[in-house]
Amino acid sequence: MKILGIETGERPAGEEPGHLGQLLRRNAELRTVFAREPALQARLEELQQWQSQRLLRSHADLRADPRYRLAVEFFFGELYGGGDPHARDRDVMRVHRVMERLLPREALHALCLAIELEILSQELDADVVRNLPPGPITVETYADGYRGANRRPDRERQIELTGIIGAYLDNVVKKPIIRGLVRLARGPAHAAGFGALQEFLERGLVAFETMHGAGEFLATIRDREVRAMERILARTPDPFQFGERSRRGKD
Repeated sequence: MKILGIETGERPAGEEPGHLGQLLRRNAELRTVFAREPALQARLEELQQWQSQRLLRSHADLRADPRYRLAVEFFFGELYGGGDPHARDRDVMRVHRVMERLLPREALHALCLAIELEILSQELDADVVRNLPPGPITVETYADGYRGANRRPDRERQIELTGIIGAYLDNVVKKPIIRGLVRLARGPAHAAGFGALQEFLERGLVAFETMHGAGEFLATIRDREVRAMERILARTPDPFQFGERSRRGKD
């Protein structure tokens, strides 16, 4: 089916009917993975806050650039531990059957990838928590937990998914008709009770519109995160190179 010339209601090859719903249910389960272990739940929240701050610190130069600021805050605030993920979960669960029928096929696939990324990130976080040494989280103890989880292929997939989703958003903002459809949905979305999801989508589009091309941004993030992964696994001191950047800043 087409809406305003945009293909909808079809799934990419290999994607099963109801796949979005299955992903959403798995994502919801992971939100409560430590529900019966309050100490681990508190540790998970501490880890996610630490990681969010680490990401912002690793990419502080991008955040300082007006061209990239909104995208950095969206990627590492909204997509990782920011906003109200439970409200977004409720919104998507409420309307996912409609979305499977009406979303542009590329949009449906990208949404599934975004939820896959969140599932993978939650699984990795839980495994790091299980392997963290006692005490405050530092670069050194985080690296110990990261290595203890022993999930390099999944770390590589996590970085890959970030780039794929970013490239999709960059492509969407070049299509005025899709941007317009999202914005036209603002009133009906709030009236229907899924305003949190609508606002999340709009903030993502605004962030990528502001960049006027995301290729350099996405490549920089990919290269830095791959380098950090390699340095952690190789037990290289200062894996995020915070000390090196601090020294450069004083020169």
